[in-house]
Amino acid sequence: MILVIAGICSIALLQFCNSSKKITKATPLSFGKDILPIMQNSCTPCHFPPDGRKKPLNTYDAVKANIDDVIARVKLPVSANGFMPFKSKKPPLSDSLIHILEQWKAQNMPE
Repeated sequence: MILVIAGICSIALLQFCNSSKKITKATPLSFGKDILPIMQNSCTPCHFPPDGRKKPLNTYDAVKANIDDVIARVKLPVSANGFMPFKSKKPPLSDSLIHILEQWKAQNMPE
């Protein structure tokens, strides 16, 4: 009985121990430092004037206004209609780059 009580007390104490909790803090992102390089690498020339003839994605305002569509399209299967980058002109974004786009959106898209 004493061992059972001691075990329960140990479990209860571990709940409040800071070292047993995983603490994560999202790294602050910015458009210029983190997002624009992704867009330049993956969305040129199609979405970058003057050569691009598609919806421009070369400015903060343009990407901010279209971030939901950008994320949705890069997450599609490569064979799906609407997948970006278009028809394998550029390699698909890695999961880590997609995560950066999602994290930037979650951080309210800082400039």
